[in-house]
Amino acid sequence: MSYYEEKIKKMLPKAYLRKHVAHEISVAVTHFKHLVPVMDKYFYNDGTTKDLMSLTGTIPVKFEDETFNIPVCLWLEESYPQTAPMCYVNPTREMKVLKGKFMSSNGEVMLPYLNEWKNGQCDLVSLLQVMCVMFGEHPPLCSLLHQPDPEPEQASCWLQFHRQAQVFSKSDGSMYLSLSEEDGQHFQQEHETNC
Repeated sequence: MSYYEEKIKKMLPKAYLRKHVAHEISVAVTHFKHLVPVMDKYFYNDGTTKDLMSLTGTIPVKFEDETFNIPVCLWLEESYPQTAPMCYVNPTREMKVLKGKFMSSNGEVMLPYLNEWKNGQCDLVSLLQVMCVMFGEHPPLCSLLHQPDPEPEQASCWLQFHRQAQVFSKSDGSMYLSLSEEDGQHFQQEHETNC
């Protein structure tokens, strides 16, 4: 077991299959460098909370020949790997979730891979790879900002994923969006518990 795996293992409560989960997380963050393991409170729909391990950060998604980093959060219950992770996109304030075939209105990811989860055949790296492909075909997020003078038939938002957006006003009152390059820092918001 590597030092990093040992560190993750110490973060996990004893109810987890600690060695297995630590190894899977270690492999996942090796392949997806902008994900970090975080122990945090998960809020269930019935109002209860529980401390769970999550992988939080961004995953690279190719869309129209450009790569975007989509903010995600994968929650692992103590029953993992017997049960699939609970996966969400984690939009910034400037973004909204695009409800669709694989996405609920609250940002929960609903992929066949998760519905057909089988212990021993499914793992975090494969899940993340599937998410990257599916998000490239069915984008999960859009910007809340709208383009100036959109056609009535056009959607009021356009896709904006991996870069931080800055909005500037011109002297004529119109606005434009400036996208700055990613700074290479891990995506993590302190005390952000509800993906």
